[in-house]
Amino acid sequence: MHTLILHGRRLVELQKWRNLRVSVILLQNASFSSPADVSPRKGQNLTVSSYLVDSLGLTKKLADSISKKVTFEEKGHPDSVLTLLRTHGFTDSQISSIITNYPLLLIADADESLAPKLKLLQNRGASTSELTEVLSKVPKILRIKKDKALGRYYDFVKEIIEADKSSKFERLCLSLPEGSKQENKIRNVLVLRDLGVPQRLLFPLLISRSAHVCGKERFEESLKKVLEMGFDPITPKFVKALHTVYELSDKTIEEKVNVYRRLGFGEGDVWKIFKKHPSFLKFSEKNISDSIDTFLGLGFSRVELAGMVKRFPQCIGLSAETVKKKNEFLVEKMKWPLKSVALFPHIFGCSMEKRIVPRCEVIKALMAKGLLGSELPSVSSVLACTDHMFLKKYVCKHDDKVIVAELMAIFTKHGDL
Repeated sequence: MHTLILHGRRLVELQKWRNLRVSVILLQNASFSSPADVSPRKGQNLTVSSYLVDSLGLTKKLADSISKKVTFEEKGHPDSVLTLLRTHGFTDSQISSIITNYPLLLIADADESLAPKLKLLQNRGASTSELTEVLSKVPKILRIKKDKALGRYYDFVKEIIEADKSSKFERLCLSLPEGSKQENKIRNVLVLRDLGVPQRLLFPLLISRSAHVCGKERFEESLKKVLEMGFDPITPKFVKALHTVYELSDKTIEEKVNVYRRLGFGEGDVWKIFKKHPSFLKFSEKNISDSIDTFLGLGFSRVELAGMVKRFPQCIGLSAETVKKKNEFLVEKMKWPLKSVALFPHIFGCSMEKRIVPRCEVIKALMAKGLLGSELPSVSSVLACTDHMFLKKYVCKHDDKVIVAELMAIFTKHGDL
């Protein structure tokens, strides 16, 4: 086994797991396929967000985000799910956490699917406090179909939670077939746990189908590289970097670095950007080349584009249609200079419908009324702040209530709020 160096200070030994003491058998023959009773319906649903706000007190922003992942036309299933969870001792705060992490649970069959699973766990000795704590942290346990696998997975999660509480973590040996994906996954997750990867990042890996948590030698090599780059295991970037490095061969990485060199980046620049946005290297060579051509075709210089990528690496992954549409609105309709847009590339990641258009329409109305003077505010001052700050700065500060109402009407109309 390889020795892995954590920031040059400590070593983690990848032991031969079959010789360790057996603590729990986990995930053997587990099924993680999404059951038919939690498949989202087709079509758009305009009631999900308001339902979540009214039923669980979620913020509108969070509710809007969840509504993109689940749809329903009637409240029957969601109401039944919430009622079932509450009768089993879950608080609204815990239920909010569950729905945030696993929105499809809202449209599960409470009586036929969820109730039997909760009863099974209770019959195995799970107390109310234990049950609610474990399922609040890893609600996707409830999508496992087989009773045996459900129980084993639940036990493993409980072990980790209890170990964290006592600041001790005893390695678990798993009597799974040596070299199987399941054995590799558990071994790898335990190694990551020993490195300090927190629960909120660790548990999703257990239900992930991604190859980077199922491999063996390749996992060890990738982990060593990511650690030597200085990624902190307690951060989400660590897991994303591990995923990226695992998926890409050295040859592929070098080819992508060469593409960025043609844009004027040094290799050191590329790795600095990678540390900021680990998914940066996952963009295909064609995607990178097409993005470069798109921005240059719109009039941005190579120097400006290099600066944009450093500040907002994700701009490389955007489609040509998205970039052109937003640039046309900002430069041709709003009359912001191209160089001003280049200074705030994050704008290309903002929603046209929810942020760019409603705010810009308010700014245009203010200028038409002579309330902003003749000079257009900077791109960042209009689009970088939160909705609350924008309204405070450009709408609510006016003494004339009629003007405030008019501006709010413009903002809400275009923002569809």
